[in-house]
Amino acid sequence: MFGRRNKKGAAEDAAGEAEQVVDGVDTEADVEVERERVRLEPEPRPDGPWDRSEVREPGEGRVDLGGLFVPGVEGMELRVEVAGDAIVAATVVLRDSAIQLQAFAAPKREGIWGEVREEIASGITQQGGIVDEVEGSLGWELRAQVPVQLPDGTGGFQVVRFVGVDGPRWFLRGVISGQGAVQPQAAGLLEQIFRDTVVLRGEGPMAPRDPIVLKLPNDAQMVPEGVQTEEAGSRFSGGMGQLQRGPEITEVR
Repeated sequence: MFGRRNKKGAAEDAAGEAEQVVDGVDTEADVEVERERVRLEPEPRPDGPWDRSEVREPGEGRVDLGGLFVPGVEGMELRVEVAGDAIVAATVVLRDSAIQLQAFAAPKREGIWGEVREEIASGITQQGGIVDEVEGSLGWELRAQVPVQLPDGTGGFQVVRFVGVDGPRWFLRGVISGQGAVQPQAAGLLEQIFRDTVVLRGEGPMAPRDPIVLKLPNDAQMVPEGVQTEEAGSRFSGGMGQLQRGPEITEVR
């Protein structure tokens, strides 16, 4: 199944096997499996998320953020996340749960979610967190307990879920927090929002992993930053940096 180096004799065969097998583990094959795992072509997406080319009217029932078209749901709040002067992520808050959406450029024929999962998991465990990789309703995901500082100054953990899907020349990541992370079975509507999101990468050249920049919708109703901060704190006490309150669009539908 996996390619191996050519061997010229029995002695070299034996030496090669000795190098490959350590304590009963075929290390060369393991490395090859890992390499294949993170460099697979994007899998089919019969249930979304969608590429712009796959949807006739992406703005129908969705909020146009330029690089993302995010489904509108009754009573939700839509917050945008800013890096420098660019809007790079959107967070949908629905009751006591939230999902942050961020799209990135990706290679044309190579998915990056497997590699990104490994990097996220490594970063969290190095901080003292706990990570489980499981196959959920959105495919392979990470369920993590991330160390955070609580409002009273003590240390604690925040439960989050990292989900992701590889598309044609793009990758969409979702970070689910709140009740939808603590009880994944309660995140059905957030997961549907993720599935029904449309990604518009554009045709210009982009380096892999560059964020796909977003824009505010033309009819956005902005709520000043800091409004309802106390309420947000009660939802996500000690929340991750990615979920800090930014400009906010409320009741989009």
